[in-house]
Amino acid sequence: MKTAATSMGATPQNYVGELLLRAPKKPKGYLWILKGFQRFVAEQAEDKSVSAKTVRHWLNDRIRVWPFPRLAERACVVDRFLNWMVSRGALPNNPLADLRTKYGQRATAPVVRALLNPNFEAALEALRPALRFGSFLGPVMREDVALRKAMGYRYTTQEQRYLRLDRFLQGRPDLSDRPLTVLIREWTNRRSGPQQVLECHLTGRALSRALSRIDPTVENIPWDRRIKQEAHLRHRRPYIFSEQEVRCLLATALSFPSPQSPLRPHTAHMMLVMAYCAGLRVGEIVRLNVEDFDAIDRSIEIRGTKFFKSRRLPLSDSVVAAFQSYLGARQQAGAPTKPDTPLFWHPRPAGRYSYSRGRDLLVRVLRRAGLKPATGRRGPRIHDLRHAFVANRMLAWYREGVNPQSRLPYLATYLGHKDINSTLVYLTITQELLQQACERFRVRGARILQASTEGGKA
Repeated sequence: MKTAATSMGATPQNYVGELLLRAPKKPKGYLWILKGFQRFVAEQAEDKSVSAKTVRHWLNDRIRVWPFPRLAERACVVDRFLNWMVSRGALPNNPLADLRTKYGQRATAPVVRALLNPNFEAALEALRPALRFGSFLGPVMREDVALRKAMGYRYTTQEQRYLRLDRFLQGRPDLSDRPLTVLIREWTNRRSGPQQVLECHLTGRALSRALSRIDPTVENIPWDRRIKQEAHLRHRRPYIFSEQEVRCLLATALSFPSPQSPLRPHTAHMMLVMAYCAGLRVGEIVRLNVEDFDAIDRSIEIRGTKFFKSRRLPLSDSVVAAFQSYLGARQQAGAPTKPDTPLFWHPRPAGRYSYSRGRDLLVRVLRRAGLKPATGRRGPRIHDLRHAFVANRMLAWYREGVNPQSRLPYLATYLGHKDINSTLVYLTITQELLQQACERFRVRGARILQASTEGGKA
């Protein structure tokens, strides 16, 4: 391997040099990992080639020295290096990439874990994903999804529920001749928590309707209100950020440590501004392009989001100022300025923050601000900023003497909801909001009482 690769210029030094790693210690670390792997292949492999067997022996040798997380990370370095060698023609194939493709894995770590298993062949087979709608009810589910999408629905949530049920049924072929109610009950018994029980119930109802279109004798599963009530009682309550907490959060974002990416603090700050001041969802934030912000009209365009709705939102003076400051920092960072480029840009090949990458960045800011525990899924969520936007908007209307009831349709349009019922979910009653409503009721009631008393005397 070493001689052939060297003759073609496919060496670890050339590979690391092309990566343009910013951290000063990373090139040395990458070289140390790759040269160690090359030495192992040269010393241990019988034919001096990089095969799946050689990679498995290297992993079992290194697991004695490195903990699994470190080994998985370094195996990814080797995996990318082998891909680079294949692209240079120095290797015929990358065994790790072949295993990922064969067993339907996007990441390297699951393959590494399976190769470390004494019964690695069975462990690799366990990685193979289940067939999509491959159960005995799979064709019915697939047809129902296709029908709903043809009618104009996205139907992605129900499709994911069907796929979870389908994976369960593929492991339980013994249920193929049982009634649908029994299938759903068996599936429900394997789930835990009221929210998951509600998901099973909703999936069963949707599937029963799909089956009844084919066979009218199939009985629809009736709606059980108690399941919905139990899930609602146990549902995670939104956290309403105070104005002081929002200021702390924004200040923390601007001071976020990021020596290798100076634009990242400005990006996190602007994302939080859009989440709190405009009530945007994380998915809407990361999909914004440069052309969506109109500095002259002082507005931003949100395109093709939930419920197939697009909307143009007016922005306050402070949000426009924050936008202009962010665009200046973005230009200094060397980001592309074409209208169709991502607004929230990063120098990685993708160029755009994905949903998970943007959410994780904002969660790190939440933790650093002390508003969320260091680990776990406890504490405020990023989506709670949208709830806080609605609650504080309602509070501002009460303080200004505006009737909030007349403004709810405008609020629903601003949030991108299809009707006012979706907006009502965000109306969280805080103590201050309750006091404002009670005070308004007291003033109005006093006027009515005074008018009735004066009328009685007359």
